[in-house]
Amino acid sequence: MNDFPSISTLMTIAIGAIFINNFVLSRFLGICPFIGVSRSIAPSVGMGMAVIFVMTLAGFVTFYVNYLLVLAGVGFLQTVAFILVIAALVQFVEMFLQKFNPTLYSALGIYLPLITTNCAVLGVALLNIKEGYSIIEVLVFSFSAAIGFALALVIMAGIRERLEITDVPKAMEGAPIAFIVGGILSLAFMGFSGMKF
Repeated sequence: MNDFPSISTLMTIAIGAIFINNFVLSRFLGICPFIGVSRSIAPSVGMGMAVIFVMTLAGFVTFYVNYLLVLAGVGFLQTVAFILVIAALVQFVEMFLQKFNPTLYSALGIYLPLITTNCAVLGVALLNIKEGYSIIEVLVFSFSAAIGFALALVIMAGIRERLEITDVPKAMEGAPIAFIVGGILSLAFMGFSGMKF
């Protein structure tokens, strides 16, 4: 648990989480905010920052929560405990933004509380345990997975902003064109799966 991993191991984890196994475009986790918040870049960047904060902190806290659960012999409560931790962190972020950045708080609207149910955050906590990462690897993986989530969100927002000024057929406006663009982005990110380290 206290072994310090090599830099190459950490780089492999980071690049894998951002590009090769991107949570949105490869694992298909967090699709709700990906489609809902990606209409323009400004809220997407805010949502990405909020997810980076929550996901990294959730990875760190759930690592030690899992350690305590295993020590107490109640490891089967892992998922319930992780959901409670994530919900508490989201409430903290929501109160912080409401107090210090009300514009961003209003722009994020209903999507900020939805981070609680964002399966990408729970997914990163569970994958950290499944992979048997040390605390340093947990921090790198959680932060990198959140960067990958934010990257996908901002790219999608940029494309959807451009689509607003193009002539999209009426039947394809809104969700249909968003899903097609998301599918093409997913195919583009599949190209990273051939990377060798």
